[in-house]
Amino acid sequence: MAKKENFFKGVKSEMEKTSWPTKEELFKYTVIVVSTVIFFLVFFYALDVGINALKQLLLG
Repeated sequence: MAKKENFFKGVKSEMEKTSWPTKEELFKYTVIVVSTVIFFLVFFYALDVGINALKQLLLG
């Protein structure tokens, strides 16, 4: 039982050392991630459409 207690004490100790982002930082990072995902979504969609159009053109 002491091992579990030591484990959770260690977890609590490490969580207190963690630096969490502020609301502003979290919002900024979220916008960056969502923007990047949307960019790659559009990029790969356009690439897929272009490759399919080229395939249709070549294979008729």
